[in-house]
Amino acid sequence: MNYKNYYDILGVPKNAAEKDIKSAYRKLARKWHPDANPQNARAAEEKFKDIQEAYEVLGDPEKRKKYNVLGSNWQQAAHQAEQQRRYRSAQGETVFDFGDLGGSSAEGASGFSDFFDMFFSGIGRRQTAQQTAGFGHQRGQDLETTIELGLRDAYDGGKKSVSLQVEDVCPRCRGTGTLNNALCPHCHGTGRLLTTRKFDVSIPKGVREGQRIRLAGQGGAGSPNGDLFLIVKLNDDPTYKRKGDDLYVDLPVNIYDLVLGGEVRVPTMAGQVTMTIPPGTQNNRTLRLSGKGMPRVRNGGSGDQYVRLVGQLPQELSEKEKKLYKELAALRNGKS
Repeated sequence: MNYKNYYDILGVPKNAAEKDIKSAYRKLARKWHPDANPQNARAAEEKFKDIQEAYEVLGDPEKRKKYNVLGSNWQQAAHQAEQQRRYRSAQGETVFDFGDLGGSSAEGASGFSDFFDMFFSGIGRRQTAQQTAGFGHQRGQDLETTIELGLRDAYDGGKKSVSLQVEDVCPRCRGTGTLNNALCPHCHGTGRLLTTRKFDVSIPKGVREGQRIRLAGQGGAGSPNGDLFLIVKLNDDPTYKRKGDDLYVDLPVNIYDLVLGGEVRVPTMAGQVTMTIPPGTQNNRTLRLSGKGMPRVRNGGSGDQYVRLVGQLPQELSEKEKKLYKELAALRNGKS
């Protein structure tokens, strides 16, 4: 991403008055409009776009102020903004990829350069100083982040205190990126910061992977504040596998229970229960425990638990046991 010298593009000095900037823009826009350059329309279009971008910044007092204080610190500010972009992307947000900071300038999400989108676009929307700060009568931005839960957390639901890293408006510069006519040292000109905040979250019983939990008013600052959406990520459980609202578990059982039948104790999220194995049950057969799965968030009730019976062969047989197995094998083979 290359630095854009907007004053050079418009051909005005840094201390140019607002009327001189507007006059230079109008003159250059007429000269380089693609319709006025049919023989070289493509090059004229690129030049015209640069002129528009320069005026979008220098013609807006708040953006011009921020641009003026970027100065030699623009690369540090760009690095900070890129870290925040990658954080938002990691949280699953759709964000524009500015690419390699060391690469060439390219068109950004607003239609202007990456440099413009990094510092001034608000993703292509012209903003007033009040909107940029997130204050006044502008609603705050909705924020998203992930919340990691164990299967037990999802089963039990209820209140849970969590500390989460979220992106928020810089409290020093209030989102403008500047402070006392200088680049804000707190956010390095980005207007935003990654902060760790503590929340008391109400976890719905049976919440699923990918579902969103809304914390009203806990998003970006504004009037009113935006909301914070927590995207649920469920960690793997060492005992259970979850599919929808159903749970699956492997239960080791001895071969005598499979052959002769019997009662076994089975772990469930609500505690151990007794399950009957029918005589002659095949290895790896799955039995169902009705209503022992996860609570259903919307419709009430619970899913089921499926128990796969995994037969365990006896180890280190005694001589007598070996003899009895041989006799049993002979009976099965009709030799005795």
